[in-house]
Amino acid sequence: MESLSLQMKIRELVEEPIQRLGFDLVAVEWLGGRRGPILRLSVEALGGVTAEDCVRVSHHVSPLLDAEDPIRSTYTLEVSSPGIARPVQRLADFERFQGYRAKIRLAEGPPRRRYTGVIGPVEDGELLLSVDGQEHRVPIDLIERAHLVLDLDEYQQLAEGEP
Repeated sequence: MESLSLQMKIRELVEEPIQRLGFDLVAVEWLGGRRGPILRLSVEALGGVTAEDCVRVSHHVSPLLDAEDPIRSTYTLEVSSPGIARPVQRLADFERFQGYRAKIRLAEGPPRRRYTGVIGPVEDGELLLSVDGQEHRVPIDLIERAHLVLDLDEYQQLAEGEP
């Protein structure tokens, strides 16, 4: 199954149960690892996420994933907080983090595939990204991967529930 559609299917399966535990699902990532594939779920909550919280989420969603079996092969399930390089995946994330710096990788050109800039508004399916004072329109549906580039003060604000 294609990685992006697999991620969407997994999000649909686990997002609501994770919310019932009091957490928000930030990102679903399907990664290759030296010891086999990794399914990484990043979760957040006001006041932060502890290691015990990650274990609780893992124990809660693992049986759901086993029952629905969206992944036919063996894999490792990882649950973590988003950390300082917080993934940005949903339209709501791009809207929430306007004004923050992000690294963005596109699935294909025009004309570049990689950008680092300040997130602007999303209009007509395109993200306005300011890169070194130049405005770029980046099609949202071409974004393969994006994450915030935070300094420690910005990270602390996010950990405390802002913005």
